[in-house]
Amino acid sequence: MDTYLRFLYEFLEQFFSGFKDMLGGFFTGIPKIFNIPVYKALIDHYKKDFSISEWVLVGLAITAVVSVIAIVVILIVLFLKKHAKWRKKILDQEELLKEIDSLNKQVETLVDEKLKILDMKNPELGLNTEGVGIGDYSSSSIDESSDESQEDEPVDTGESRFSKLTMVDEEYANYKQKDYKNSFTLPEFCHQFRHFAAHSLKLYYSEKMIRLFVSAIASTKLVILQGISGTGKTSISLAWGKFVKHPSCVASVQPSWRDRTDIFGYLNEFTKKFNETDFLSYLYTAGYTDEIYTVILDEMNLARVEYYFAEMLSILEMHDTKEWKIEIVQSSWKSDPKKLIKGKLQIPPNAWYIGTINNDDSTFMVTDKVYDRAMPIDINEKGVPFDPEPCEAWDINYSYLDNLFNQAMEEHAMSQEILDNIEKMDDYTIQHFRVAFGNRIVKHMKKFVPVYVACGGDETEAVDYFMAKKVLRKFEGLNLALIRDEIDGYIKFLDDHFGKGRMAECIEFLLRLKKMS
Repeated sequence: MDTYLRFLYEFLEQFFSGFKDMLGGFFTGIPKIFNIPVYKALIDHYKKDFSISEWVLVGLAITAVVSVIAIVVILIVLFLKKHAKWRKKILDQEELLKEIDSLNKQVETLVDEKLKILDMKNPELGLNTEGVGIGDYSSSSIDESSDESQEDEPVDTGESRFSKLTMVDEEYANYKQKDYKNSFTLPEFCHQFRHFAAHSLKLYYSEKMIRLFVSAIASTKLVILQGISGTGKTSISLAWGKFVKHPSCVASVQPSWRDRTDIFGYLNEFTKKFNETDFLSYLYTAGYTDEIYTVILDEMNLARVEYYFAEMLSILEMHDTKEWKIEIVQSSWKSDPKKLIKGKLQIPPNAWYIGTINNDDSTFMVTDKVYDRAMPIDINEKGVPFDPEPCEAWDINYSYLDNLFNQAMEEHAMSQEILDNIEKMDDYTIQHFRVAFGNRIVKHMKKFVPVYVACGGDETEAVDYFMAKKVLRKFEGLNLALIRDEIDGYIKFLDDHFGKGRMAECIEFLLRLKKMS
């Protein structure tokens, strides 16, 4: 056995020394590993002293070494094959790019030939085959140093490219803003709106619903009405427009909407006319007056809201309304509408955007980015008929209503006790559910709650509704099975800090989540 051990030591020492040499030098180690004569010499040297059992072990050692060598060879071969395949793919891509480039050049040549043919057939069209622009130009007018591939700027023809907005300018050419001498209070305002909807439109809403609606428009320019179909989401928005004597503009969202051109319109490069939407015309008109305007984004989640309404979401976040500007066209013409300054439209502060959503298989989920900037209101209750007072629509100055909202925020500012409890609620929510609400939501709440109170509501009731719709709503995205055991403790926390059963909306929402988990 001692003989075999000496053989095994020297045999394996030869093998592993090769790996050692590989670390020191790749090209010196590889020959040692594959040096078959040395292995053969070792076997010849020891073969006379081997017993039968030792020969078996010798065979196993040789098999193990051969297996390792075979695995190394296989790995090298696989690597080389993979590298060759990758290299071939790169070469194929380069060939494809060359072919595409060649095809593009052919297309450019064909387009140039087509333009020349059209110019020869119909010179009255004014097509310029040299790419200078529309109309006849002498060759001397071409700037030879200019980049031929650069697109020409649209030329001001003197004719307005905004037909609808120009008509608005003409209609309001001598308009002077009206002062309606409003003197109503917020409770009177809510009462009048509720009874107007019931008397004139047979739409019956509870006092709480009207308070929520008015408080929502006081706190944000984007209100989201959600709930089951047929509960009056669109109806209350239409009633609001009729009540303030400016019928709402209904923008029916389409699944194909992808960017802002779907709501504002776009410049037709062929006709050089701007395809204006009713949305654009409505906002432009609102900029002339001190009255209230409303845009309804009907079924707003048929397309992704953050796609077509992204710029508006950012603009409406700005504190200074003078910065609420959106670019309609890149260049400015002298014939453009008077309120379109340098191609940009000033978004009027006296316009609100009310979106209605349905949650089903045909719609997209509204993301937190949108919800955080809006005020969602659930309309799931069935209207209970009542005997309304005869009420007419009101002429209302936006500045007066806005002043009422600001006055309510000062006179009914949230109590320190409520603010302290909300801070504790934030800490508890972070600790147990890993959900936090930032400064934007708190700032939003400081507008919503005081107006709700000024309209005749209760402070805790307003906080309850706001927190349920703006904060606890985020729980729907969590793993319900993991938070199920935390819900009872959270309900107890709410009862202890806000009063037994006072946070009814929050508690109802939490219990519904518990049943779903």
